[in-house]
Amino acid sequence: MSSRDYRLVTQWRVYGTAEEIFRVLEAPAELPRWWPSVYLAVQELEPGGPDGVGREVALVTRGWLPYTLAWVLRVVRSDPPCELEIEAEGDLDGRGLWTLEPAGAWTWVTFEWTVTARKPLLSGLSPLLSPVLAANHRWAMARGEESLALELARRRAANSSERERVPVPPRAARAAGVLLAGAAAAVLALGAGLIRGRRRRA
Repeated sequence: MSSRDYRLVTQWRVYGTAEEIFRVLEAPAELPRWWPSVYLAVQELEPGGPDGVGREVALVTRGWLPYTLAWVLRVVRSDPPCELEIEAEGDLDGRGLWTLEPAGAWTWVTFEWTVTARKPLLSGLSPLLSPVLAANHRWAMARGEESLALELARRRAANSSERERVPVPPRAARAAGVLLAGAAAAVLALGAGLIRGRRRRA
């Protein structure tokens, strides 16, 4: 592996069934709503098939470091409620695998992220800042664990009053304000560029 390559493994212990959790994870267009600390903007490019395979969304993401990443998430394999595999293309290139293992009333959720940093800023600094970039990923995934628990609580709420009592998910880290304004424009530009490229190849 080069200094731009990362293999990062995260494990969560989440209260809920694998089926409940899989339904949340298999809908990438919903990520900015329930995981807003990391997923800033989204544009659906392809709806995919009935099983979700082939679904594509263009995303802008960030952690606690002051930069954003523009990339496309593509669902390449879906085996509900056990495994969901995605492909990344853009500022990050590679694959991610969600694995869900029931454990009584809880579920072990493992995410294996094997990617190469393509963003010029990251590819240039990776040899020096790999530990910091890995810590940035851990921060982002910790916010995801919190946000997933809250999303499941909202979905289980018996009525609107109960749903309103569920806290809002963690928001983007400080210094995100100046980045949020450009996030929507970045994801639209990424999506438009990919669509133009496909039309030229067709």
